[in-house]
Amino acid sequence: MTTLGQYIRQARDAKDFSLREFAEKIACSPAFLSDIELGRRHPSDKVFEKIAETLGISLAELKKYDTRPATEDFRVRSQNNPQYAFAFRKMMDSNIDPKDIIKFAEKNAGKKKPEKS
Repeated sequence: MTTLGQYIRQARDAKDFSLREFAEKIACSPAFLSDIELGRRHPSDKVFEKIAETLGISLAELKKYDTRPATEDFRVRSQNNPQYAFAFRKMMDSNIDPKDIIKFAEKNAGKKKPEKS
């Protein structure tokens, strides 16, 4: 599956924009754009819009490649229960395969949580 960064790079290359030229057109630094293309950082909604407009693609098409979970939902859940953030960090530090996490979640969906005593 093509990542968001790979998709942006392919579309940029198809338009024959250099990294620096494209970064200037979307009003960001070449380093930031490089990080987006390499998957190290994610663009804001404003930058998403500029990228889509400059590449001549719809914002909806571009966002299809953004596979991040809704950050607002994660932020709210983490504030209400810090164990979500701890569990996420633990998962990332353990290099658990995302497919295993999905299988676990599907297997345990709807199960009642144990009551605290």
